[in-house]
Amino acid sequence: MTSATPFELIPAIDLLGGECVRLSQGRYDQATVYDSDPCAVASSFAALGVRRLHVVDLDGARLGAVVNREAIAGIIAAADCVPVQLGGGIRSLEAVETALELGLSRVILGTVALRDPVLVREAARRFPDQVVVGIDAREGRVAVEGWLEVSETTAVDVARQFEDAGVAALIYTDIARDGMLTGPALEGTARLADEIDIPVIVSGGVASEEDVVAAAGYASRGVAGIIVGRAIYTGALELGSALARIAC
Repeated sequence: MTSATPFELIPAIDLLGGECVRLSQGRYDQATVYDSDPCAVASSFAALGVRRLHVVDLDGARLGAVVNREAIAGIIAAADCVPVQLGGGIRSLEAVETALELGLSRVILGTVALRDPVLVREAARRFPDQVVVGIDAREGRVAVEGWLEVSETTAVDVARQFEDAGVAALIYTDIARDGMLTGPALEGTARLADEIDIPVIVSGGVASEEDVVAAAGYASRGVAGIIVGRAIYTGALELGSALARIAC
């Protein structure tokens, strides 16, 4: 697939207990707290001119229901007009509707995409351009339940089920790279994008501005954006500079 929209650098805010954290390889026992005020983080990102924010309710992903509702509402308000997408614990049509009522632009369906693809297709029909499918994989196999379980299903198998469903995008996360600053799985993500007609966003492992620039080079193959988390918080990537480089 070729990209028809501008490539997006999307900063991530992961919530655990109402705080902004990052996990390593999806492990809840390896959480680092970077800021106790996620609203301030969202405001700082918005001020730099990002086009979208990516929020994950880690408590929700583990428990199967949105937990950090107050923090999410605060982030939406702090982001002002910047669209916010949310993943983590959204596993029913009612949960999709309730989450969107908070003012989110998109919701991300992960575990339910594997276990109940019919529900995802119905959600995409009811809420056009507001449903994103999240595919998190370890060694090519899809993980669910906040990455606590690994299935036998491949990422391509899952993605193909939503080809004609009207989902806005697909987020592909290589769990082995997530939070490790080892570089994103660009070629693997591009191969997935080659197989489907859905924009694919790469996530996991970004270590530097060069990774972002390299990812933007795959836009012609359908890689529509990149989600960046730990590299921003550690200072390995300067968000304003990275945004300027991919805008050229």
